[in-house]
Amino acid sequence: MRASSVVLLPHAPSSVAVARKRLSSELVDSGVYETIVDDATVIVSELISNALRHARPLPSGQVRVCWLRRGDDLEVEVSDGGAMTEPRRGPGTLSSLGGRGLGIVEALSDGWGVRHEDGSTTVWAVLRAPRSSGDNGRCSPAAAQAVVPDLSDFPDLIDDQDEDLNDRSRTATSRAYPA
Repeated sequence: MRASSVVLLPHAPSSVAVARKRLSSELVDSGVYETIVDDATVIVSELISNALRHARPLPSGQVRVCWLRRGDDLEVEVSDGGAMTEPRRGPGTLSSLGGRGLGIVEALSDGWGVRHEDGSTTVWAVLRAPRSSGDNGRCSPAAAQAVVPDLSDFPDLIDDQDEDLNDRSRTATSRAYPA
């Protein structure tokens, strides 16, 4: 992957897919883990979508999308012609139709912010993007050393064939994240 890329795209919805594809391709080619590639493409999608929805294009009629790799850090930024309001994280309630974009960016990145310069507004995000060791980014670092546990050590995880799968009166718990 190049140390950095700058792409000027039309101020149009089709630009989201173009930027995602280009960023994804460069990161995969450089050996970045696939999960990180996924996070980076979601971030760039959210930033471009916000620029298209809330801001004016640059004087050229475009938005500028940049990404820069510094060691294991990746900075993604989207520049537009600015808006009447400052980009900020919205409440993103369950009933709202929008307002979750910068919350998603915040959750997936190590940090994000806004810069104003020369009549443009740039929203940036930084995330860790280490390279994988030879698998072309197809597995996560945790999966590379994963051990399959003996499920007999976890009797509550083993399916009980006699349970009624349609019994919705019980509350399902997730074991995805340790308490």
